Amino acid sequence: MDNDKQHRLILQRIAHRVMRQKGLLPEFSSEALTELEQMQTAATSNDQAVRDLRDWLWASIDNDDSRDLDQLTVAESLPNDQVKILVAVSEVDALVQDGSALDHHAHFNTTSVYTAGEIFPMLPEKLSTDLTSLNVNEDRLAIVMQMVIGADGDLVESDIYRAIVRNHAKLAYNSVAAWLDGTGDMPAVIAPINGLAENLRLQDSTAQKMKNFRHVHGSLSLETIEAKPIFEGDELRNLEREEPNRAKAIIEDFMIAANGVMARYLTAKKFPTIRRVVRVPKRWERIVEIATEHRFKLPTKPNSKALEEFLLKQKKADPLRFPDLSLAIIKLMGAGEYVAEFPGEAILGHFGLAVRDYTHSTAPNRRYPDLLTQRLLKAAIAGQAWPYSQKELVDLANHCTEQEDAAKKVERQVEKSAAALLLQSRIGEQFAAIVTGASPKGTWVRLLDLPIEGKLVRGGEGVDIGDRLRVQLSFIDVEQGFIDFKKVGAGKGKH
Repeated sequence: MDNDKQHRLILQRIAHRVMRQKGLLPEFSSEALTELEQMQTAATSNDQAVRDLRDWLWASIDNDDSRDLDQLTVAESLPNDQVKILVAVSEVDALVQDGSALDHHAHFNTTSVYTAGEIFPMLPEKLSTDLTSLNVNEDRLAIVMQMVIGADGDLVESDIYRAIVRNHAKLAYNSVAAWLDGTGDMPAVIAPINGLAENLRLQDSTAQKMKNFRHVHGSLSLETIEAKPIFEGDELRNLEREEPNRAKAIIEDFMIAANGVMARYLTAKKFPTIRRVVRVPKRWERIVEIATEHRFKLPTKPNSKALEEFLLKQKKADPLRFPDLSLAIIKLMGAGEYVAEFPGEAILGHFGLAVRDYTHSTAPNRRYPDLLTQRLLKAAIAGQAWPYSQKELVDLANHCTEQEDAAKKVERQVEKSAAALLLQSRIGEQFAAIVTGASPKGTWVRLLDLPIEGKLVRGGEGVDIGDRLRVQLSFIDVEQGFIDFKKVGAGKGKH
């Protein structure tokens, strides 16, 4: 293959370099790999308290190419329009012991890192895609969050316990969403499993009620553009925008609810929690200004319900530009962070989700805070002492925040290099663009026909976020991920 077509190898090399630059480990240690060799089978348990739920109609819904399946879902109709929702989360702790070499690597990176060149899993693939993955037709240990949802979408009651489960169908977001929307056929794996189609429709309708209930209480309808690299062999051919859909919404709403159940369970047992929080927005005044520019008046004090009303209005009025507005609001709200909270302390909420009780717990194969939460939870279920001290948990929360921030920088950097690769033969071409950032540090634009952002190095005087421009691609640096444009004309006003 021609050297200029070996895009995947170029991005792989860049990804390894950036991982090291940002203080993350791209490879597993020899000690971790030795431990891994000794693991041949999935974990089992003789504990009488572990329930046998293998006959329930469990299914996974994830990305088309996902192989690390952390959770399964199933629903059951109850009287009075109530629905029982069960979320099963892989019991990763059964194989990844605290203090082991595998745990040391997971603790160091704290997250799987997904780049266009390579995926750097938090746990080796033998675990994350096999022995601790909830794979089809395999018996697996899991932590189950059981929730009863009322007719209005509110949580009526909940319980948590350990169980053995079996995935009956591996489903993908896009095909399930198309079927639910009536724009595509039923995925072939659903029909042979008696009752699964009805169960998925019940999950869909329940998730929509849950989302509506959250939005009434001020959960924010934020939406950003995420680009997925499309390869033909080793050649990068395109960056495709990933769209939200109904199947993703099922998992999103069930996981938000499950995380809340997990947090409240630990608190009720007088256990600490590690929570993901977005505090009250640090730059609310600027959010108010942006709303005013769109002829919407927000209160002077942070108010998630009012902000949600503004966002829904803008999404309806201007759906194409809505991801850019969302991105601006997200940046002004400030970054999320992990915090350790202890019994008796005032609880910080998650402003963006309009929930007070929120912990990360549903992806222990790829997020270390979720694995920590699982260990706390198993100790609480068994009536044991805390597995970590207060100081350990505070330090772990801070470390997880720092490393997750580093991982996001890696992902963004490699995504920029992928975009640069895609555009390197198009220097001199002109594009329609929208301004996504304007500050003393520089002006940034996003192309309207490709999910690619770059710096406006000439002609940025007097332009502001939301302005439409005609730009020309002037410079590319694949290694650094630099994409530079110059303004060559005005667009059609604010978009």
